[in-house]
Amino acid sequence: MKQIKYLLPVFAIITNTLVFSQNQILSSGPMPGYSEMREVAIWLQTKDSATVFVKYWPIGQKSDFHFTNLVNTVRDQAFTAILIADTLEPGNRYQYDIYINNERVDLAYETFFKTQTIWLWRTDPPDFSFLMGCGTYINEKAYDRPGNPYGDGYQIYNSMAEKQADFMLWLGDNVYLRQQEWNTKTGLFHRYTHDRSIPELQKFLASTHHYAILDDHDFGPNDSDRSFWNKNQSLEAFEYFWANPSYGVGNIEGAITSFQYGDADFFLLDNRTHRTPNKRKTGEKTQLGEEQLQWLFDNLTSSYARFKFVVIGGQVLSTSGVYEAYTSYGFEKERQRIIDFIYAEEIQNVIFLTGDVHFSEVSVLREEGKPTIWDITSSPLTSGVNTNGIEQNNTLRITESVIMQRNYTQISLNGPKTERELTIRYFDSDGKVLWEYRIEPENRKQ
Repeated sequence: MKQIKYLLPVFAIITNTLVFSQNQILSSGPMPGYSEMREVAIWLQTKDSATVFVKYWPIGQKSDFHFTNLVNTVRDQAFTAILIADTLEPGNRYQYDIYINNERVDLAYETFFKTQTIWLWRTDPPDFSFLMGCGTYINEKAYDRPGNPYGDGYQIYNSMAEKQADFMLWLGDNVYLRQQEWNTKTGLFHRYTHDRSIPELQKFLASTHHYAILDDHDFGPNDSDRSFWNKNQSLEAFEYFWANPSYGVGNIEGAITSFQYGDADFFLLDNRTHRTPNKRKTGEKTQLGEEQLQWLFDNLTSSYARFKFVVIGGQVLSTSGVYEAYTSYGFEKERQRIIDFIYAEEIQNVIFLTGDVHFSEVSVLREEGKPTIWDITSSPLTSGVNTNGIEQNNTLRITESVIMQRNYTQISLNGPKTERELTIRYFDSDGKVLWEYRIEPENRKQ
């Protein structure tokens, strides 16, 4: 007995050291990615090579646990892992733990994910909400421009976590690559790793599902396009750090994917990989490339969803002609093709979700006898603010919607199938409502 009394404290010290060491190996995450009815992806990153997996169970049923696949994180993939939970039931909420080198990691917050609900041909569509935002600049003094820090207001992520939304849409410029980073895998991995690991972000990552597109600052240099020589590696880095349903569709390369949620379809586009250089004066000008454009057209036509959300980095409807809106640099023809297609096919309730311009606003295109088209812009999260947004001549904006401070957006879809309503709410960094607007969808037989 005497020996046992001495051994127990030693065993406790060893156990605590093991748990502590695994916590130290975790760099960032966990982060639930895409959510389907029978499958969910969970992302995480370690600081060194490690064996990782997730244990998960339905809320209140801890004895009914299952495990994801096991992944060995490696340096060449930035020590990231995407773990697949595939023993799931639709419409359930699950709690989960992560394990590193066979030791459970003790986190300071609870971790959850959920599966989508079966509703088609059974009930009204489920109510749900999602968050969105663009422009995440995380300061790193040694590599930032001289002068006042460009990033601030990181508490915004604590506010976003409190909203308990079903998922988050990252609208591009999710990291800001610096000059010393975009030309090498080492640089790309450094920026993603540094920015993803800030403490303020971790609770939000762990408790909400996340989907992402990219824009110029997480693709390459400012205003980068298809000519960027290192775009293959930047797309590879994007793939390692997000858990989207796909990275490209069919034979179309790029950060392109799609998913359904309730009575909504989401089409996530890549406006960089196939983009004509802004300053090119000859040849056809395109942001999406013909294959991606036709893919979008086909999906808008075949969609039976009440709402069709088209997610793209730059503004589509804005008539301002500044920054990288579709009305600048000669891309007006492709913009008009998109509008004309929606009109010709009589596709109702198309809503563009956009960022880029460092302020927020809602634009609406209404023409008699034609479907109404919306563009909801949300920007920035933590990067610099464009305080001249109101002065830009966008004739389609709802004037009251202009927000020139750091903010994020919540979109909620509520009500029975025949009385569906969409609510837009903009919040400041501390979670205060800045502006609210409701949209009643146009009716079409579903």
